[in-house]
This record gives sequence, structure tokens and C-alpha cells, in this order.
Amino acid sequence: MIETRAPGKLYVAGEYAVVEPGEPAVLVAVDRYITVQLNESRDVGRIHSSEYGQAPLVWHREADNQSIVLEHRPADYVLSAITAVEELRSEIGTAPRYFDLDISSELDDANGRKFGLGSSGAVTVATIAALDEFYALGLTRTERFKLALLATIAVAPTASGGDLAASTFGGWIRFTSPDRQALRAHREKHGVASALSCSEWAGSGAARLTPPETLQLLVGWTGSPASTERLVERVRLPGAEAQQPYETFTSDSRACVDALVTSFAAADGRALECIRQARRLLQRLGASSGSQIETEQLRNLCDIAESYGAAAKPSGAGGGDCGIALSDAELPTIDILREWERHGIRRLSLSPHAAEGDIDDF
Repeated sequence: MIETRAPGKLYVAGEYAVVEPGEPAVLVAVDRYITVQLNESRDVGRIHSSEYGQAPLVWHREADNQSIVLEHRPADYVLSAITAVEELRSEIGTAPRYFDLDISSELDDANGRKFGLGSSGAVTVATIAALDEFYALGLTRTERFKLALLATIAVAPTASGGDLAASTFGGWIRFTSPDRQALRAHREKHGVASALSCSEWAGSGAARLTPPETLQLLVGWTGSPASTERLVERVRLPGAEAQQPYETFTSDSRACVDALVTSFAAADGRALECIRQARRLLQRLGASSGSQIETEQLRNLCDIAESYGAAAKPSGAGGGDCGIALSDAELPTIDILREWERHGIRRLSLSPHAAEGDIDDF
């Protein structure tokens, strides 16, 4: 049996802008996980997950051994991850095998409601790690990230890959996304092995960050799951289909992210103002695009934290899910947490997941 796991993530700054190639964001991996167990099987493969109900998802191979076929075929990140690895395996001449996957998650509550911690990214990363070990492909951590992104954009073309980078590399990172449309086109024309090292990755990358020890992170959950893909598409609708986001959003976001990264390096105490600026940018983007990025519950979460001296903002696409608060480590948090609870906001007891391995150049 092979067992792998991948952590969830939180966006700290740079949401929405990061979907544009080369635009930066800051993320942190957190200590809740997707776990994948893999066992070799015969004749058919099965995928067990609470996402699919009580019965497993069953798949088999077509006669050419190259194609994966589901008995019932949803658009699914796990299947896309399997397909990407199988394509790579075939291209490098590794023989096909059957396997079962058993997937468990700490990234949702007892009722299956997602916390907004990047479960799709984490399950993709964990699945690829398990198959890398199963087929003895010997992928580097950066190659596993790239393969995870190629798999993800086959399902969600606008996905930035920030969640995948956090789940792959752990810790706090600054991430910039590649041109995913160009990557998809390269894979379709040249195959996945070539796509792992093609020039279309230029301008993207990930770098480790070390926030000052004087900062503490609080995470609150509104209890209202949100769809990142729908919210991002809403903001990016062309022409008359939506109001136009304000023109300088990406450059303003980049300046905010760069200031936060600089503050982390200098430990100069300006990080809280950077978080407040990131919140203002999201508020302005929501107003200009006609999208509810900061819901009433997220506004309560942020305003309560601000009233006690912390800095807070939605994490990710907004519309529900999580908000984060950064504060001085010496600031008592009991009043913030008590007010959150009174407003129906659940604290998630999360800590950063430690950095893992090296980050090679993309």
C-alpha cells in the first residue's frame, strides 16, 4: 500500500490577480490534509471517496491501454490527475497497471461542506504523488506540481495553480502563474512529457517566504461554501456581460503583494497594513465587477478582527468560505474569537504546514 497526503491552503494576498500569467500571490499551506491510499488491483480500478457517495467510482482501460474510462464519468480532478500520469507513463514507456485509490479529507466538516482550503488542489497533488511512487517515475517536487497544474487546467482552465503550489511545497510561498492556455495547447500538440519542460512556464514560479515570528494567524469559516471558478469567471466576464473591474487592479495587487513580501523579509511591522490594503482591493474589485466577494459574514469576520487591532480579509475568491486575520503575536485573541462565535463564524484551528523539499526553477 502507498499512502500520500497533501495539505490545504489559504490565500494571504493576491487573489484574482494571480489568475493572470506572471501576477503574484502569497499563500500558506495549512495543517489539514487530503490523504490518498493506493493499492494495486486487477482488471478494474476503483476510487473510494465521500465525494462519490457509498459506492466507489469504477474505471477500466480501453484495449489500447492508454485511455481511462469511467462507468459514470463526472468532470473530476482525481480522474484528470490519473489521466495526466497515465499519459506521462505511456510516453516514457512504463507498463500500465491497475490500482485502487481511497481518498479521505480533513478539508470539510462532518456534513461534507468544504472549508475553502483548496481540496481540489490537495487531492490532485496527493493523487499524483501516490502514482509517482506507484510507477516509480522519479518526479521532482516541481515536476509533480507542474503535472498537477496540467491536470487541473484540463478541468478548470482558469485555475491559477496557487493552491497546487502551496499543497506541493508547503510553508509560506510567493507564487506567480504561467500562461495556462499556452500550456494546454502545448500538451495537446506535443504531449504531457514535453509540456513539463516547455518554454510556456517562463515568467512563473514559486519562492519560499518566512513571516516574522511576531505575527499570528487566525482563520475563521463563515459556514457558506463558495465556488472559486464561478466567482473568478464572474469578475472576468468580457464586454457588456459584466461591469468592468477597475483598470489598475492587477498592478495595485502586485504592489500590495510585493510590499507584503518585503515586509516579511524586513520584519518591519508593515504586514498588517498590507493585509488591510489587500482587503480594500478586493472590496473595490467586487464593487466594480458587480460580484459579492465580501459577503456579510466575511465583512463581520474582518470588521470584528479589525476592531481589536488585527488586520483581516477574505481568503481566496470570497463569496463565503474563509477569512484570515493577522495580528501581533502578543495581541490577545479571545475577544475576537468570542465575537466571531457570537456572529456564527467558526474558528478553524490551523497552523502553517512546514515547507517541504526544494523548489526548482520552473
